This record gives sequence, structure tokens and C-alpha cells, in this order.
Amino acid sequence: MIVESREPVLLIGAGDVNPRDLHNASAFCTSVVAADGGANSAVAHGFLPDVVIGDMDSVSDATRSVLPANVFHHVYEQDSTDFDKALRNIKAPLVVGLGFLGKRLDHELAAMSVLAKMASTPCILIGQEDIVLACPHDITLELPVGTRLSLFPMAPISGKSTGLRWPIDGISFTPSGIIGTSNETTLNRVELQFDQPGMLLILPKSELTLLVSLWPEFF
Repeated sequence: MIVESREPVLLIGAGDVNPRDLHNASAFCTSVVAADGGANSAVAHGFLPDVVIGDMDSVSDATRSVLPANVFHHVYEQDSTDFDKALRNIKAPLVVGLGFLGKRLDHELAAMSVLAKMASTPCILIGQEDIVLACPHDITLELPVGTRLSLFPMAPISGKSTGLRWPIDGISFTPSGIIGTSNETTLNRVELQFDQPGMLLILPKSELTLLVSLWPEFF
């Protein structure tokens, strides 16, 4: 592990980073990590990352000039994305990531794949409208009635639910078959259970504070 923390870690990628989201996420986190070119975004927004992880092919000379050499941790292999390289080298109770959703669709899909592959590593990614995470085995959420709640399977998976307009009990989800997008809450208390890892949970960005507040319980 390159980074070990007992508190949530902010991870910044090279994609679009909303300054307001960055400010909000930084309030939850005690350390800042950049995934390769995410260091450019971090510095541009006034954040000096404690650690930069990646193959370092996207870090600008300007960024290198303002960061100490010892913050750069070069991961040489080219078989994974910088998000993958960074996430698998962080040990923390929660990682909050920006700059991995939006902009390029292939990068966004790759990030979703990493979330599913590393479902045991708690990570919430922030996008333009939504947040997404690999859903734990079971989770209880206190949400306003009518909240949009989407589920997207990254593998064959089944589960149970209470508090959703369209319950998921008895459904066999697959990426190329039945999916669970555009569901919504009918109760303030929503409970989800799954038989194995592989389900992504997508919520409006307004629910970030709720998910972060829950991390000691369900991660």
C-alpha cells in the first residue's frame, strides 16, 4: 500500500472536476491523492496532493515544479487505468473520487468496471449529476420519498429491497439483461440486500453527505 489512512481519502482524477464538488468532498477527507494527471487538476484548483499515483505520462512540467519529488509514486505497468492503480494502493475506510466520471465515455466505463472489480474497497465517485458506488452486501438509506435510485449490475446478481417503487425481489439482474435504472423511493427508509458483489448504486449528488456519514456502518 502506498497510502494508508484511518480517515476518508480524496482521490482526484484527470477528468472534469467541478470546483464546488471538490470543495465539498475535501470537507470529508483528511488527505488528497491524485491519479496521474489528476495532479494537474488538483494543483489548478489550489490543492497540493500528498501523493500522486500512476504511470506519470500525464503530469505536466508545471505541476511537477510545485510538488516535491517524493510525492510521486510511479506504477509502471500499462495494463490498468490510473484510477485502478491508485485505488488498489489506497487503504482507507472510504475513498471519495472526482475526475473519473464524465468527459470521455470509455474512461467512465473503465471507472465503473474498477468499482465493481474492487467492490471490497469503499469508494464513492462523484459525477456531474450523480454519485456511484459498488453497493455493499446490505445497506439501509434514509432518503426523501421520490428520490431517484438506480441499480446497475456489473455481473449476474440478485437481491431484495424495501422502500422502492419497483421492488427487486426475485429479479435476476445482468448487464445485458434486466437492469434497475430509474427506480425511486416510496418510503423514507430504503433497505437493499444482494447475494454477491457486483451491483452499482447510483444516487443524486445531493445524497453524498448521507453516504459519507454512513461509511463507518456499512463499509
